[in-house]
Amino acid sequence: MENWLKFLSAGVTSQILETAFQWFVVVDRDAKIIYINDEYCNFLEVCREVAIGKHVADVIENSEMHLVMERGTAEIAAPHYIKGTYMLANRVPIVIDGEIIGAFGSVIFRDMNDWKKLSSHVRKTMDQIETNMNQYRESFYNFADIKGISQSIRKIKESITTIAPTKLPVLIEGEMGTGKEMFAQSIHGLSNRADKYFVKLNCSTIPKELLEEEIFGKWSRNQVVKKGRIQRAEGGTLFIQEINELPITLQAKLLKVLQDQKVQPFGTDEEISVDVRFILSSNVSLAEMVKNKLFREDLFYKIQSITLQIPPLRERIEDLPELIQTFLSKYSVEAGRRGIKIDRKALWNLQQYNWPGNVRELQNVLQAIIHLAEGHQITVDVLPLHIRRQKPTFSKSNGTLEEILFQVERQILHDHLEQEKDKMKIAQKLGISRSTLYEKIKKHNL
Repeated sequence: MENWLKFLSAGVTSQILETAFQWFVVVDRDAKIIYINDEYCNFLEVCREVAIGKHVADVIENSEMHLVMERGTAEIAAPHYIKGTYMLANRVPIVIDGEIIGAFGSVIFRDMNDWKKLSSHVRKTMDQIETNMNQYRESFYNFADIKGISQSIRKIKESITTIAPTKLPVLIEGEMGTGKEMFAQSIHGLSNRADKYFVKLNCSTIPKELLEEEIFGKWSRNQVVKKGRIQRAEGGTLFIQEINELPITLQAKLLKVLQDQKVQPFGTDEEISVDVRFILSSNVSLAEMVKNKLFREDLFYKIQSITLQIPPLRERIEDLPELIQTFLSKYSVEAGRRGIKIDRKALWNLQQYNWPGNVRELQNVLQAIIHLAEGHQITVDVLPLHIRRQKPTFSKSNGTLEEILFQVERQILHDHLEQEKDKMKIAQKLGISRSTLYEKIKKHNL
């Protein structure tokens, strides 16, 4: 630092000292003022020429600059009572080659009202930052958010832990509302890119004529006009939602990026190297689209090596109790209705419903009925009419044999519990022990 200080002229140094601090003073080893800026002099109602050379205590009331030099320790944001009010000041000894040769002082808050205003502003700012971070955390899913005990969900979770550390592209297929974004974010969160950007792009919500520059960026006259989502995801992950909606003309351009790891923005022939992990989702079968010539075969084969098939909620109905409990806990807190529970009959109706809108529909229904429920109990009468009127159906289309048997067992138990309150009699009718009956009741959350 000493090397470049010599290049600062006296005028520059003076300007820094006059403007860097509102009130600033420097004393020598005898506590005599060798510099004090105009702002401080104006406040003290003293001429600078008069102040220079005087002991600091003779110019600034209650000054402790001389005491700071005696102690050899700095005082930061220390209270200083002057002219009938408390201020906050810094007092710092100047040490050269281990010897204290003077000290400088600066007033950082001219009165406590300034401090209180700033303190209030800082608190509000920190509260806002915390709120924003909470919202971000709530909006970003992680691996622990994947709920379910079904075999299909367990297999998907195993696959995610295996593929997350790689850079390979991942295709996620599933009906609308199955939570494809949650699985994509879980992959990103378990990867070595977790501290980098997770950028999203939904091909179904952006006008087709704007998709190219939105994905690949735009240049004009050899200058960047707009960075595309691929470049914004540099070092991180790009999640392209509903890739099935991407026009054929842009599919070839995306394939080139996946193969070469280079992007060519719209409006230029220049290619830019990128380091991006691609996760893509579709709400329809891309294999079927390839057969119908609606999706490029070469792009499909590039992205389909790792495919996660997210089952619809109706095919993993055994996961419903855990999902309901998770969402009830979350939404009841948000609604200020902690401790709200769902009764057995209402739960049974929810379990019999087909859930065409999948997990997203379940979330919307639970958010609504929490507000409609009276007291702390959700009863069947607050459920939407179409759910109450749903008749239970079991067919081979409802899942694996294990999942169908799970549903049948639940329905049989429910029917018996509705007709008979004595658990011993129910166990006798079903030919099982009472302890086995209780285990099954717990398993089905009845």
